[in-house]
Amino acid sequence: MKTTVIGALLGAILAWAALSFGFGGFLLMALFMVVGALVARVLEGRVDIRALRDALTGRRSSS
Repeated sequence: MKTTVIGALLGAILAWAALSFGFGGFLLMALFMVVGALVARVLEGRVDIRALRDALTGRRSSS
């Protein structure tokens, strides 16, 4: 899929969440989408969990 189509679908899903569940539901759905994307990238091997953890704890810089 093209990134424009993916962005439009993402916007539609978040708009539906905002209309159906209010602002709290919108934020919760957005959080779940971010977590799902991160899990997918970890499973694909695009994100190294150890390097991410080290960067967040200050053991290693991200640059």
